[in-house]
Amino acid sequence: MERYGEGYLEERKLVKRWSGPIPALVSLALTLGVFYLTWWIFQDPRGLMRMYTPYVGYMYCRWWLIMMIWMVYIFNFWPFKRKWLENTHPLTKGVVLTLVSTVILVGLIKGFFEGLMGNYGLAYFNPEQLEKLPGITSFFAIEYASLAILMFAAIASWLSPAWVVAFEEAPWEKMKQPGKGFSILIMTFFLSTVVYFVTMHPHMGILYHPWQYFTSIAPPYWEQFANTVSGNFHVSWIMCCTVVVWLVETIWERYPFSLIKNDWARRFAAFFGIIAIALAMHFFLYFAQELTWGEAIRGTRRAFAPDWRWLHVGEMAIFFLVPALFVTFYCDNWPKKYSLPVNVLLRTIATTVGAIALYIVYYKTSHDFLGTQKGFSHPQQFPMIPMIWLVNIWLVHHWFMDNWPAWKMVPKTVEEIEADHAAKLAAIEDVRLNSKFGVGLGAGVAMGVAFYFVTVWALPAVYAAVNIIPGK
Repeated sequence: MERYGEGYLEERKLVKRWSGPIPALVSLALTLGVFYLTWWIFQDPRGLMRMYTPYVGYMYCRWWLIMMIWMVYIFNFWPFKRKWLENTHPLTKGVVLTLVSTVILVGLIKGFFEGLMGNYGLAYFNPEQLEKLPGITSFFAIEYASLAILMFAAIASWLSPAWVVAFEEAPWEKMKQPGKGFSILIMTFFLSTVVYFVTMHPHMGILYHPWQYFTSIAPPYWEQFANTVSGNFHVSWIMCCTVVVWLVETIWERYPFSLIKNDWARRFAAFFGIIAIALAMHFFLYFAQELTWGEAIRGTRRAFAPDWRWLHVGEMAIFFLVPALFVTFYCDNWPKKYSLPVNVLLRTIATTVGAIALYIVYYKTSHDFLGTQKGFSHPQQFPMIPMIWLVNIWLVHHWFMDNWPAWKMVPKTVEEIEADHAAKLAAIEDVRLNSKFGVGLGAGVAMGVAFYFVTVWALPAVYAAVNIIPGK
């Protein structure tokens, strides 16, 4: 029976064309070039299509990410056959699969959200319906509709991969495509809809005056806790969930959840563990802003407003995703020579350092190169958009094009696949729950607590010493 692309990513061998770091550097230069060219064409306010309004560009950017997740992780490249994936030139594959993802993307936004939902369900999904309301201009109608659609995308970009990463495709893991894909898609889309209505719909209900008390909870139920009525509070933790899912999948190799032998215990622990880690990141990054900029003040705007602070938590989180994917896609998840916990720790440190460096470089230069506005909290400064746009370029390059031209794809032999599987099991078995593990766990907790307090102590001084934005 045809397998389509099931297991394709795991069962391909990417062979470097050159030794050392040259393939990674070549790929980085190539993808950054494609990123900048496509950014100029589609997003840059000084470019051609100027979709960075910012919400229109963000909407398409975020849903394109989900289209690729659906195609690769949920549908396993269906309806493309395994033979086609293995034998077609990477450039051809990249073009064809990208075009397919784009067609589905446009169809979903224009057909489902704007056409169906916007005309027959919720007016705020369709800008033409919003323009019929008194006081809403064409610009804000488009922005509000795009905001609603991308908010749904934010949730889907967490839950869609989470079902594969955490729940391991269960209970449909033994089904064939496309049945398995549609089952997971329907389940995650349903969950995304539920989460949307209890997190984002109340936010949309207060964007129009008077507040829509009959159709949404107004003021939103999180107002007192989050110190804002803005849905950015939810954007924050959901964005953190999205990032943590991919940290678990890439540089953490699903550790430590992979240590749990019972299938359903492992799956539930992974799903809710990802949420717990994301919430910890969510609150810590907000606290970090309090340490550096001072306490947020409700009623103010921009950097001191609680709603922007919550948004910036999600923006900071996305900077962790980029180096994590680079380590996995182009550095073969380096290092690999130590035990699994040590490898995970070293990759996490490298990712954190990379995230901090990227954060500084972005805010120092983005207004010059990307057409964004100078500053942290300007309404035209949305780092999530260029960061996710770059991630999308990398997904096309790694998933669709096999890292061509710096790597060559060679299908693994049966023996190589079995050896890889055995090595993964051995790495997990090597982490045994014994006295040595307990000592290591205790040391890790102590180091984590120490790191927290050192960070809290040092962050204000470090921020004061580093002039991230010139002239500020």
